[in-house]
Amino acid sequence: MRKLILALLGTTALAACGQGGETPGSSATTTASATSSVDAVESETARLNAWFSEKWEEELNFSPIFKTFLGRGDDKDKIDDFSEAAEDAQLEWRRSAVAEMEEGFDRNLLTPEAKISFDLYVYQLAQDEAAHSFRRHDYVFHQMNGPHSFLPNFLLNFHSVETADDMTAYIARIGGISRALSQALERAQINASEGVRPPQFAYDGVLEQSRSLIAGAPFEGEGEAPLWSDANGKIDSLVEAGALTEEQAEAMRNDARAAMINEFKPAYDALIAWFEEDRANADEIATGVHKLPNGDAFYTERLAFSTTTDMSSDEVHQLGLDEVARIRGEMEAIKDQVGFEGDLQAFFTFMREDEQFYYPNTDEGRQAYITAAEEYLAFIKERLPEFFGILPKADLIVKRVEAFRERDGAAQHYFPGTPDGSRPGIYYAHLSDMSAMPIPQLEVIAYHEGNPGHHMQNSIAQEVEGLPEFRNQAGFTAYGEGWGLYSELLAKEMGAYQDLYSDFGRLTTEIWRAIRLVVDSGLHAKGWTEEEAVAYFMANSPAAEGQIRSEVQRYIVMPGQATAYKVGMLKILELRENAKAELGDSFDIRGFHDTVLGGGAMPLSMLESRVATWVEESKAS
Repeated sequence: MRKLILALLGTTALAACGQGGETPGSSATTTASATSSVDAVESETARLNAWFSEKWEEELNFSPIFKTFLGRGDDKDKIDDFSEAAEDAQLEWRRSAVAEMEEGFDRNLLTPEAKISFDLYVYQLAQDEAAHSFRRHDYVFHQMNGPHSFLPNFLLNFHSVETADDMTAYIARIGGISRALSQALERAQINASEGVRPPQFAYDGVLEQSRSLIAGAPFEGEGEAPLWSDANGKIDSLVEAGALTEEQAEAMRNDARAAMINEFKPAYDALIAWFEEDRANADEIATGVHKLPNGDAFYTERLAFSTTTDMSSDEVHQLGLDEVARIRGEMEAIKDQVGFEGDLQAFFTFMREDEQFYYPNTDEGRQAYITAAEEYLAFIKERLPEFFGILPKADLIVKRVEAFRERDGAAQHYFPGTPDGSRPGIYYAHLSDMSAMPIPQLEVIAYHEGNPGHHMQNSIAQEVEGLPEFRNQAGFTAYGEGWGLYSELLAKEMGAYQDLYSDFGRLTTEIWRAIRLVVDSGLHAKGWTEEEAVAYFMANSPAAEGQIRSEVQRYIVMPGQATAYKVGMLKILELRENAKAELGDSFDIRGFHDTVLGGGAMPLSMLESRVATWVEESKAS
């Protein structure tokens, strides 16, 4: 770091030396001054990073859930406060923290990396302030990942149980889930009273998922409820490990049963009752947020939040139309290469309907899908050192989504592991309907969710040393999803997609993201209905109809989020091409990738500045 600072201060030192007849004594004075400046920069940077560490601990106290995601053991018996009052308190804390930073530190006396940290901290507050203005425009519960499904999934997959105390904390968290669910329901009711409701399909998804969580033992119905099955499995593991006696285990089962019957079920009963009653007030014909009070301004805020740019809805829409047209041309080329006779729409139908492109809708077919994904990820892992200097340490596993939250055709997704590697990253696939999981798209999605995509990006961000922890854990959709989409193309450059149909699958997912720009802006800014969005999607993609409808419904309840992928990918490609043009033969793809991933997630404008700094340093060296 000291060498870098001296290089950056070099022009200042030269300018000082050029101001007339220096003597040996004045040269020594200049050198001493430069050294003093370097010391001041190092000192201020160290002081700021120490301050960030203190503030990170304060911020973590707002979220016991996030502490568990990080693999920490404190507050393991608690669940976050989901109330508006808690949100207000956290925002006020962030306002005070940013004010304290701006008053207490001199940004001019920071290293380039520390300046990014400083600016990022301010940027995050600005995003929070903008979102706070529209917090009652959010759909609190919907079919994608509301508190009703997230909270049980959190206990099932992220609350580790290795000791009796861990299991006691697990049981306490059952009650915490009930309280948090009630708080979230209250917020949904407030929003509904102000005219903010998701469409009826979202109500149906919430009801189906919620009912499945309270069906079976220890409740009514056949089989076992997911949480009860999980609790018993974790208690059994403690008995097998000698951490519990049979008598202690039975007492814990009784405690877990009581918490589920007396706390968990009543909270879900109340949720189900309200959603059943209020469903009639929701729209049957689904459209976008333009229909909400001040909906256009809300969508503008969501676009800015997701893309980290100031793009308008019209600009997003036109970019999508342009990209759809470009990618269709590449699709035409592959159609001709495989010898298909007919137009592109006929080829879409062939890809959508021919049985060769699907695994059977059986357990064997589902396992074949997972096995194929694992094999593709093993192939790409061997190539990573040729394209990256920094490699992830955390393991990656491929897993089917839990039955209670699995939905036909829903998007596959990734959950990061812990920074210390004790829990691997998980690539989740929805496999309830194999006719919605085309084989040609399998390879590209594995790369997007795994390596060199989200697993690589998230793991490196968590593992890189020297950054404040808030940056290790920062999240910006355009950066993260832009990298995921960029990684799909990068995998081709790494030797993937040897099968032409798999390469067509890559283009299918790329045009899918371009379509998102058109459809998301169409729904939320131009008055499109769900059916109009599905029709446009079907006309420009071979994706299965169930997959397409699930996607469109996702865009409806998560306005703006889907636009981040293409915007982020195009920015990363632009930065790469600019760096190549500047550096010529000295361009190092590993250095470029390490620069993009080595600073954690950030807004695209800050990423551009970071890459520009790397280019200048590369020229100098």
